[in-house]
Amino acid sequence: MKIDKNIIILGLIVFAVALRLVPHPPNFSPIGAIGLFSGCYFCLKRSWLIPIFALLISDFILGFYNPISMMTVYLSFVVSVMIGKTFLKNKQTPYRLGGAALVSASQFFVFTNLGVWLSGTLYQVNLAGLIECFVMAIPFYGNSLISELFYTSVLFGGYYISSQCLGRKTSQV
Repeated sequence: MKIDKNIIILGLIVFAVALRLVPHPPNFSPIGAIGLFSGCYFCLKRSWLIPIFALLISDFILGFYNPISMMTVYLSFVVSVMIGKTFLKNKQTPYRLGGAALVSASQFFVFTNLGVWLSGTLYQVNLAGLIECFVMAIPFYGNSLISELFYTSVLFGGYYISSQCLGRKTSQV
């Protein structure tokens, strides 16, 4: 039995939107892990659109915010897709998955905090403001990292288990 890839894509988008809409800790969302998963398993040239559509739909409902900050958030999730394509495409071991989740959460921290700083709405656009922005964001990094590790385990583990149950080797969808 083969599951249609469009069903999986739609399921990932609905999953991400739903979990962004329910109450959750700050920066605890499956979007980065969905980026890693999309980059790894989908041979689509536009696999980066999966997390972007999920963000757009949920931002449409939740409300849009500062354009510079938004652009860096969206860009960081495209980078997550590239991390999945580069580091997970050919081999998904627990160490590689954990490493990819760590890199994904870390680049999200850097990109998004640069965006917040560059927007000039919360911090002065100088070196002192940049340092303050990153220091104030440290508590959010923990949630991002835990979230990335948790949802990466759920998505990749769930896909592996379902593939084994369906009697086929895990590969591109």
